[in-house]
Order: sequence, then C-alpha cells, then structure tokens
Amino acid sequence: MLTTTNTLTVAEVKQLAADWYQKLDVHAPLIELLPLLAEDDLEMVFPEATLHGQAEFEGWYEGVIRIFFDEVHSLKTVDVTLTDDGADVGVVVHWEASVWKAPARNSQRIKLDAYQTWQVKRSPISGKPVIVRYTVDRLEYAADSATL
Repeated sequence: MLTTTNTLTVAEVKQLAADWYQKLDVHAPLIELLPLLAEDDLEMVFPEATLHGQAEFEGWYEGVIRIFFDEVHSLKTVDVTLTDDGADVGVVVHWEASVWKAPARNSQRIKLDAYQTWQVKRSPISGKPVIVRYTVDRLEYAADSATL
C-alpha cells in the first residue's frame, strides 16, 4: 500500500533533474552528487560505459571532470510519469562542453542534445528522490559540434 511518504511528486522529480545538472555544470564534489543517486541497485548507462553502484560512478565522474570543461547543461524537457514505487522520467538535456586533446592547438566544443530515460524512487535513507536507473538513449549533435 502506498503512503504519502513514499509517493513522489512531479515537482520533486523535476527539482532532482535541475539539481543534478547544476551540480554537473560546476563539477560539484562527489559528496554533493552521491545523495542524488540510489544507495542500492544504481545503474547508469552512458555511451562509453555501464556503471553499477555509487563506487563505479565515483570513478567515472573523477575521470570526466578532468576531460570536459566550461560545461553547460540546459534542460529542455523533463517528462515525469509517476508509478507505484517512484517515477519513470524522460529527459532531454542540451549539453555543451569544451575538450582539449593533446597535442591540439585549441580546444573543441561539443554541442548536443542527450535523450535519456531515468527511474527515480524515494530513498529509504534520506527520504528524498534519487536516481536508480539513468540511461543515455541517444545523442544528437549540432551541425557545428565536435564529437566524443
């Protein structure tokens, strides 16, 4: 039986998405990102890797913040479908980032829309919404974009 303490709201899920991308933009410390991720059963599927658990996310994150800079994530859509145990979420985020690949003279700018599917639930530990499944379904590059 659902209780009001377990039921998510659309506003909570949308705030989670906004908080997530704001923290990615500023390369927030892991201590600020980990509370947004499920403590158990976390799965994150990126084009370059599938991660299981917060420890694998930590290693991935420490790597990417050393590759990309001047990042800007702009949420285009956050479509939330509430379920009995959380929410299914369709996210489209516009991402821009610079990358420098040695020995290139200049950095390059990546510009793309990332289409994602999330599953969100309420954490039994914090009581707040957390990402349980995070899947990058596809990337659509701008015509003038560098590629990953």
